[in-house]
Amino acid sequence: MKLIRFGNPGNEKPGILLNGQRKDLSHVFHDWDNTFFRNNGLEKLRSFLETGGTQLPDVEADARWASCVARPGKVLCIGLNYSDHAKESNMAIPAEPILFQKGANTVVGPYDPILIPRNSKKTDWEVELGVVMAKDARYLSTVKDAESYIAGYCISHDVSEREFQLERGGQWTKGKSCDNFNPLGPYLLTKDEIFNVHNLSMSLKVNGKRMQTGNTNAMIFDCHHLIHYLSQFMTLEAGDLINTGTPPGVGLGMDPQQFLREGDVVELSIDELGEQKQVCIPA
Repeated sequence: MKLIRFGNPGNEKPGILLNGQRKDLSHVFHDWDNTFFRNNGLEKLRSFLETGGTQLPDVEADARWASCVARPGKVLCIGLNYSDHAKESNMAIPAEPILFQKGANTVVGPYDPILIPRNSKKTDWEVELGVVMAKDARYLSTVKDAESYIAGYCISHDVSEREFQLERGGQWTKGKSCDNFNPLGPYLLTKDEIFNVHNLSMSLKVNGKRMQTGNTNAMIFDCHHLIHYLSQFMTLEAGDLINTGTPPGVGLGMDPQQFLREGDVVELSIDELGEQKQVCIPA
């Protein structure tokens, strides 16, 4: 299943993508949120569709694509999770996952603009695989257990302001939590639809030029490892988002460095998970 959301900010509604057409499910489900996932919502949705629930109203063609899930309780991010990205950042390959958080209000639609923060000089791009939790996970016993806790996967754009992140003291959060710094979607693909999530090609272009090329098979810590690991430190709740790291090709790692400016167009893609496109505008 491909879960989508649509509508203006603050008035988003749940839907599904069927044969390339967005369908409205707001008359059946409230939203793709914590309550939905925690109460076996995916099973209920699957049962609804299998028992004749495919005659659904179309979403208007010009309706905004919202983030594919409602605002998460937590946005957990893994830094330097691709060995080649760690190298280009001149940082050591981590022995354990590097964890930081983004403000949950950074999550926006896949075609919403990137807002260049005021006084920003180093706004950067990062294509990432996003993982959404299907149920609460706490102190999982084994890595293998983690798979059953996953709702699905999506494209997640972990936009970063590198000066705020690395040069202004403190932790990374303030360089990661500016408005619109996490476009998500266009859809959440349920885990049963992906044969091997750890072998997906991913790419990012700026103004038509390829900047990032990677594959999820280059992760240092795979999705299941990350969920098991994180569950030892905190409860991962249904609907939470995990950004699993980015491949090489970010602006910070270039020589000379390159960063986003007003008017730039960023395009992202991951195999099986669709595409995103954003235009950069001032905040």
